[in-house]
Amino acid sequence: MTLPPVGLTHYLVLGAMLFCMGLFAVMTRRHAVAVLLGIELMLNAANINLIAISRFLSPHEGALALGGQAFALIVMTLAACEVAIGLAIIVCLYRNRGIVNPDEAADMKW
Repeated sequence: MTLPPVGLTHYLVLGAMLFCMGLFAVMTRRHAVAVLLGIELMLNAANINLIAISRFLSPHEGALALGGQAFALIVMTLAACEVAIGLAIIVCLYRNRGIVNPDEAADMKW
């Protein structure tokens, strides 16, 4: 018994499932760190889709099919910046107010 080859549909379904899990985490969590983890899941789902589409739908072979990988590297760089800034905000909130709930941080508005 041989398994069928893994195709584009498999990667897109995996990316969609990861994105839905990340969206669920962002919408239901009350802790700021859990919200950041959900956002990271959604960004990684987008990376999987970018790389899979680049791999399977590129008209070129080899080194010329690097468009999706380049965009994935840009997304990973932006995700690292987002985590650094988000964690800095969370640490400042915890030091100054003693809270990590994003709903309670609404008093930071003008």
